[in-house]
Formats: sequence, structure tokens, C-alpha cells
Amino acid sequence: MTGEDGPNTKVGRVIEAYDLDEMGSTLEAEWTGETGERTSLRDLADEFNEAVVAAAVRESASSSLDVEVSSTYEALRNGTGPEATRARRRLEREGVDVDELTADFVTHQAIHTYLTEDRGASLPSDEEGRVDRKIQTIEKLQGRLSAVSESAISSLANAGELDRDDYDVLVDVRAVCPHCGADAPVSELIRRGGCGCATDDAAADGD
Repeated sequence: MTGEDGPNTKVGRVIEAYDLDEMGSTLEAEWTGETGERTSLRDLADEFNEAVVAAAVRESASSSLDVEVSSTYEALRNGTGPEATRARRRLEREGVDVDELTADFVTHQAIHTYLTEDRGASLPSDEEGRVDRKIQTIEKLQGRLSAVSESAISSLANAGELDRDDYDVLVDVRAVCPHCGADAPVSELIRRGGCGCATDDAAADGD
């Protein structure tokens, strides 16, 4: 479903052919880390190709086609074996041109070319945004630990192995300076650039 006219890159042409207009901004945001942790080009290529499979299924002659997109894509990507054969035959029976579909799969290099050439995107410098990304990662992990803990409490309470299920779960990751004893949440410490005692020591040495 690609053509010679239109966008300059393969990814751009596939986006246009399958009406995946939102994918461009999504790929850019995930690659640059705009929404948190950066996503690798290889993972973005897989994400994009799965969207292509889903779009091809939606466009197929049968509106009743029920496909597990991720497993179908994995089977088609591997290209050989019984799973690939089953996936291919099922799609073909429903009117999907599998050869055309797989020809529209893109590589991670193609994703990079699209992002840098069609969208003019670039990665932040090593320093730019690094602090925010690290803090976001820590806060996401804290949130995940809190959710897992709450789920465990609820499950054990329901099984009669815990007296109640309404405990408040507090996840507080802190850093303590071994020199001055300053104690602060890790996120706050990172934002401040440290506890300050190293700077104070340097100033004292200069007196």
C-alpha cells in the first residue's frame, strides 16, 4: 500500500496509506522521551508495525475478523513455522493481502529516518531533560510498588490472612548523606542537585 507520491520516507507513506495520522506524533513523543522514559527505535518499529496490522484488519472485507494483533504480527515477522502459516492463511481468508501487508512493515532504521527527516525530530542532549526523566522513572516505580502493596494487602485480607484491607500504603524513597546526615526524598534531592554539604565543604576549604 505504498506509493511513489506523497511523503519522502517509507514510514510517512505507510502512515498515509493506512490513515495512521496520529502515529507520527506518538512515535516522536516516545522517541524523544516527551512522555517519560524514551522508547527505543526497535520497539517503536514493532509498535508501528502492529498498528499497520490492526489497520489492515480493519480495512479487510470481513468486519467480524477477530485478530490478536501482537501475536499475529510476531508470527508474520518471524516468517516461518506453523504459527506464521496459520496467521497468513487466516488473514488471507478474510481478504487481507499478506504479502502487501508485510512489505509495508518498517525497520528501526526507517523509523529513525522518518523522525529525523520528515518530522525534524532530534534527541535531547545528554543533560537536557535527564533530571526530569530520572525523577519520572523513580516516581513511576514508587507508584507501581504502592499499587502492588495495596493489591497484596487486599488479597491477603480477602483470604483471611490479614485483619483488614484499608491500610494506607506509603512509599517514601529517601536518600541520606553520609557526611552531613541530610535526609530528603530522592526526587527532591535530585531536583536540588544534592544536599549542599559538598559545596559548603569546598567553600570552607577556600577560606
